[in-house]
Amino acid sequence: MTELKRLQNGSDIRGIAISAEGFEANLEAKQAKQIAKGIVVWLRTEKKVTHSPIRIAIGQDSRLSGDLIKEGLIQSLLTEDVHVIDTGLSTTPAMFMATQFDSFNADAGIMITASHLPFYYNGIKLFTKDGGAEHEDIAFILEHALAHMEDNEIKGTLEKREVISTYANDLVEKIQKETGSKEPLKGFRIVLDAGNGAGGFFAEKVLEVLGADTTGSQFLNPDGHFPNHIPNPDNKEAMESIKQAVLNQQADLGVIFDTDVDRAAVVDKTGEVINRNNLIAVLSHIVLEESPGATIVTNSPTSSHLKDFIESLDGKQVRYLCGYRNVINKGIGLNNQGIDVPLSIETSGHAAFKENYFLDDGAYVVAKILMLLPKLKENNQELSDLIANLKQPEETTEIRFKISGEDYRISGESVIAAMHDLVSETQGFSIDMDNEEGIRVNVSGKFGLGWFLLRMSLHEPLLVLQVENDEVGKNQLVLEKLSSFFSQYDFLNTDKLTNKLKV
Repeated sequence: MTELKRLQNGSDIRGIAISAEGFEANLEAKQAKQIAKGIVVWLRTEKKVTHSPIRIAIGQDSRLSGDLIKEGLIQSLLTEDVHVIDTGLSTTPAMFMATQFDSFNADAGIMITASHLPFYYNGIKLFTKDGGAEHEDIAFILEHALAHMEDNEIKGTLEKREVISTYANDLVEKIQKETGSKEPLKGFRIVLDAGNGAGGFFAEKVLEVLGADTTGSQFLNPDGHFPNHIPNPDNKEAMESIKQAVLNQQADLGVIFDTDVDRAAVVDKTGEVINRNNLIAVLSHIVLEESPGATIVTNSPTSSHLKDFIESLDGKQVRYLCGYRNVINKGIGLNNQGIDVPLSIETSGHAAFKENYFLDDGAYVVAKILMLLPKLKENNQELSDLIANLKQPEETTEIRFKISGEDYRISGESVIAAMHDLVSETQGFSIDMDNEEGIRVNVSGKFGLGWFLLRMSLHEPLLVLQVENDEVGKNQLVLEKLSSFFSQYDFLNTDKLTNKLKV
């Protein structure tokens, strides 16, 4: 039971599915069978699914271990009163939508994925008609994962039916309705990079149906070895790859997804990379035109310039905790209080719209941008024109300090607490009170003009330091000032900071 509990990763389940690089597998068919039992108990007792059979849809991304984990889940679920719908290669957003589409009417959707992590990882994401599982749901499932494992009698039924076509058709219809055109992308060349994940369908089933020329699209075939680049819109190599594809093809737009398509980023025809703060700015521009004066919820490490940009559009920004479920739940909570939050988004690219079930859906992010393209073309504009007033920092630095010891969270929080004293003693440092995670510090004077944020990693034994500055060379001065502070803690590995200072 203890081993299973270690598989919890916030509101997901995640582990090593293939023994590799010194890691021993701890999430294989055996564990999947046990977890399936916990899912059934959860649906019956916590989600109050009283009818029979329970309908559960299961899909997977392109990971090498997906088939074996799915086989374990299905074998176990079939010993319960469950109708299993095997959807094959799927995306995370599509597995949630399987609970919404009348043709599937699933009580739960199970997605087998570990997002952009190395090939030997895998995991499980869970949805019901109410939305994604929470941290406490995963804890409950793993607590009850061994229930009735001795029962092997087949009681359930199995159906194989793909969900991607239904999901793609739904997107197409929404884009057509918004644009008032059957082929609103006719005359556009749009390059898709699926990173050998599950998003390759988007070229044929969405872009081409809407009239786009997708010549030059790359890495559309599923391949769990991820031979070309990490499928991650937050990765510099991946973004450089799609940028070059756009420029080489003289395309109007480039689109890139992560492995399971819950995150996306784009590149405009000039080669402007639109991810992280830039993506938040573009999507904020879109929703604030639709909902003037609304509030955008983000995670904590967003640029100070982003706040200025959102406020220049008469919007408001709420910086909240890292973690896509945290950001989404904050948006839902504020809406329930009567505060209009049309968008919750992390710098990693997880973006959830109120109008779309507050589901973090990379394909829907792209759909919102595609809806805008014909109008931009009419006005002779590019996407990057929408964020021309978003100031870009001259320097950005991120350093992750590994924390040793079992009580790493206590140790890390003690460093954050002590940072307050350093700030109060340092001219040019001042605490930014508009922050709910770790400590955010504005820097000025001899340290240039910028900020830094020190926070605990959500799941790993790490302190994360992010530094931005509007003056070239000043990040180095900030890091030099912080170096002696960090060096007094023997439980911190400061090698990465030392190496930065040597450069």
